[in-house]
Amino acid sequence: MTEPFATGPKSTMIERMSRRAWLLGGGSVALLAGLWWTQGSDVHAANFEIVKTDDEWRRILKAPAYKVLRQHGTERPYSSALNHEKRKGTFICAGCDLPLFSSETKYESGTGWPSFYRPLPNAVGTATDRSLFIARTEVHCRRCGGHLGHVFEDGPKPTGLRYCMNGVAMTFKPAESGPA
Repeated sequence: MTEPFATGPKSTMIERMSRRAWLLGGGSVALLAGLWWTQGSDVHAANFEIVKTDDEWRRILKAPAYKVLRQHGTERPYSSALNHEKRKGTFICAGCDLPLFSSETKYESGTGWPSFYRPLPNAVGTATDRSLFIARTEVHCRRCGGHLGHVFEDGPKPTGLRYCMNGVAMTFKPAESGPA
């Protein structure tokens, strides 16, 4: 009796063909699974209130904001002026002006990106992001679908969440001060 997938004079042509078919089939399955896994985010533009063509987004957004909001890019850590924003106010989507986060929920996470422990009500949505061979939770603007960053479960109380956002995906609107 010959060993399965044997090589050498005793192996038959059928055994060699079976081995080749098994390797090609297994490799194909692995390739397809890898392509599916790394497809990126499962956010679809048609699901949002504000839908624009790619050319329209390019016209209204500055290049760094376009790269993050529309192409799911990431800005360099410690590069955003919003890291140092300490005033009271609201962080707003740079794509559609939807209020996203209150300054009251911002904290210093040490990651190099503006971080918050809670978004404003009905401000963001989430989706599974598989772009780095791991599943992460992407955060996007619920109105225009713009990619904001990711949420992690290593934040402070009361939520235990860290919304790690790209500063170029947002603008800041200071709170209006009362009468002087």
